[in-house]
Amino acid sequence: MATVAARRPATRSRRLTRRKLMNNLVGYLFISPWIIGFFGLTAYPMIMSLYYSFTDYNVLRPPVWVGLENYKELFFEDDRFLVTLFNTAYYVAFSVPLGLVLGFLLALLLNQKVPGMTIFRTLYYLPVVTPAVATAVLWLWVLEPNFGLLNRALGLLGLPGPPWLASPSWSKPALILVSLWGVGGSMVIYLAGLQGIPQHLYEAAAIDGAGAWAKFWHVTVPMMSPVLFFNLIIGLIGAFQEFVLPYVMTRGGPVDSTMFYVLYLWLNAFDYFRMGYASAMAWTLFVIILCVTLLTFKVVARYVYYEHM
Repeated sequence: MATVAARRPATRSRRLTRRKLMNNLVGYLFISPWIIGFFGLTAYPMIMSLYYSFTDYNVLRPPVWVGLENYKELFFEDDRFLVTLFNTAYYVAFSVPLGLVLGFLLALLLNQKVPGMTIFRTLYYLPVVTPAVATAVLWLWVLEPNFGLLNRALGLLGLPGPPWLASPSWSKPALILVSLWGVGGSMVIYLAGLQGIPQHLYEAAAIDGAGAWAKFWHVTVPMMSPVLFFNLIIGLIGAFQEFVLPYVMTRGGPVDSTMFYVLYLWLNAFDYFRMGYASAMAWTLFVIILCVTLLTFKVVARYVYYEHM
């Protein structure tokens, strides 16, 4: 009897182990499409691009190991590398803060409780779902120096229209202006954050005698700081990788004034067939974005307020 009693817990334990194993297998089976996609479309290309960055590879013949030659050429011999870094940094420095502020202001306006507000929210979000190439072509017409819609509107006001994309001085501000067309994505995130702020905080501030500005500065901004920080990080990463606007609208001109980093990377890869060099550029950009992101976390994260429940 003692032997039979001892066997029962062991049998039950084996059944539980077998059931747990089956549950795990079923779970892995359900997520297998993601696992296959990750290793086949993300991990493997990243590893191969790191290998190609140390090779001379033009797609038409097998890669030849050259060590650090691609990186040496990039940092010490390629003058356009510094030009693309400057253009990209210029774009990031202006487009990201302007996008943050404009998206936040739009969210504040669209958070008001007035009739038909959902229609306005939809209209402001529509540019986000419009294909980027279509948006770029549309703005090419708007910014055309002689017959463009924007310069014609300025002419009606008696103001001279700038040459926009035809001038090295105006080309980057023009692309920054176009980038603000898509602030609806961050606006929706801000709007969700604003609607999640507890109303009792505003009521308590009103009891303490706070006015509209005090409520905004001492309640809205601290409670929205995690959302602001999130949009800042996402905006930085996206701006460093800007490609569609300069590719469609300027192809890097005039005089390399809009030759952004990713556009130059693409040209090296698919116009000049220097895949090894382009891979070195890609990993350099990865390190730059990583450093900027870590620095942003180090400097800005201390000002982010997280409510403790």
